[in-house]
Amino acid sequence: MAARREKLAALRARGVEPFAYSYDRTHHAADAKRALLEGIEEGPPVKVAGRIVSWRAHGKTAFAHVADASGRIQLYFRRDALGEDRFSLLALLDLGDLLGVEGPLFRTKTGEVTIRVDQFQVLAKSLRPLPFGKEEVVDGQTVRHSGFTDIEQRYRQRYADLAVNPEVRTLFTARSRMVSATRSYLEREGFLEVETPILQPVYGGAFARPFITHHNALDMPLFLRIADELYLKRLVVGGFERVYEIGRDFRNEGIDRSHNPEFTMLEFYEAFADYQVMLDRVESLLVVAARAVSETPGFEADVPAISPPFPRLEWVPSLNRAAGVDVLAASEQELRNLASRAGVARVAELHGPALLDELFQSLVESELAEPTFILDYPLALSPLAKPKRGNPALTERFELFAGGKELANAFSELNDPDDQRQRFEVQAERRAAGDAEAPDLDEDYLRAMEYGMPPMGGVGIGVDRLFMYLTGTHNIRDAILFPTLRPEKDGD
Repeated sequence: MAARREKLAALRARGVEPFAYSYDRTHHAADAKRALLEGIEEGPPVKVAGRIVSWRAHGKTAFAHVADASGRIQLYFRRDALGEDRFSLLALLDLGDLLGVEGPLFRTKTGEVTIRVDQFQVLAKSLRPLPFGKEEVVDGQTVRHSGFTDIEQRYRQRYADLAVNPEVRTLFTARSRMVSATRSYLEREGFLEVETPILQPVYGGAFARPFITHHNALDMPLFLRIADELYLKRLVVGGFERVYEIGRDFRNEGIDRSHNPEFTMLEFYEAFADYQVMLDRVESLLVVAARAVSETPGFEADVPAISPPFPRLEWVPSLNRAAGVDVLAASEQELRNLASRAGVARVAELHGPALLDELFQSLVESELAEPTFILDYPLALSPLAKPKRGNPALTERFELFAGGKELANAFSELNDPDDQRQRFEVQAERRAAGDAEAPDLDEDYLRAMEYGMPPMGGVGIGVDRLFMYLTGTHNIRDAILFPTLRPEKDGD
């Protein structure tokens, strides 16, 4: 770094400002390479901007590669063409510097499309060396060895990770395309994208411990939302019959390979539909999402085949089979013993519905590799779902699992305000008894329901987990650009 700062000072001493305002490029690297047609040795002049990723000096000449978002292209510098003064500036450049170059295209003796540089401009001096890897040709194929192997530093310095690992850029491009395709699908189906509050006076829509903050001007506590659900359903009351939101939710809980405190959720709600309609919508959406990932240019990983219809299993029978007992008839102590044998953590702290949920996750959910719908959850686990027609001990709810993880959660949404109040009151009792994940009673939401809430189906899909499944990513930190980490220690 000291040597780079010396070069920075030397550039400025020679009248070169190494941090430009802009550069009027005419081509990306890939476009420039395509501009030289096959069989043609000389091509048109181009202007390209990118980061120097390789450098080879040979006395009166030098070769380099610059890379931009589209790829990389070779540069050829000649002292005779640039003049002694300009050519000598090359000694003040480093790997990682951002450079703008101009000149005609030509093809080298090895066939590589190259820019014969007539002019160049330093666009940004790299003062900290990037951890570039090394490349070698093996059996005619270029093999790149990463220079950035410390996985935690890659998460902390995602900017450096992206700069030196093009496959990571491709991965997150695939994520962006998946989200865009999801939006397009929903909008084709008549859904309206909306935005609902992140800061909420009462949190709800899920069982989770919230983040709490304080609004100074109003002198009141606020919660970062744990789910979008209750505000989206208010909009359905107001007459928006199909709505969706893709946004960040926040849960003040543990961090592991499949959980990050802030994460991206898609939620959509459709008036006059039920959970059977939502089954079809989720299947269609996954087909669209998988196609968007697989068709991302440069993406090489295998995307799982998405072939609806997915298998459908019922919650109670599937857990009964896995546990070997009738779980709804078993005592809490029997369930706790089962959970201990299944390896569930903190068993002594779990009660009632939470105990059932942990048992299901351990015995059933973790075994579902291919996309599978689990239907008809117990009422105690589904405070916002309508009772199942013909069996009010259950609810019209499904979850989609794949790769051993939950991807989607859906209901025939509860629209009876009196029933909803009773369920909210049960939650409030649990909260008063010390359950930090149980939401408080939301009077404003009940008021909205009392105006008349249409029957509706609703779905929540974890965008991060869906992307992980489609790309074979095993750690959520690899699917989020900036995951939550502990602060760095001094000297890191």
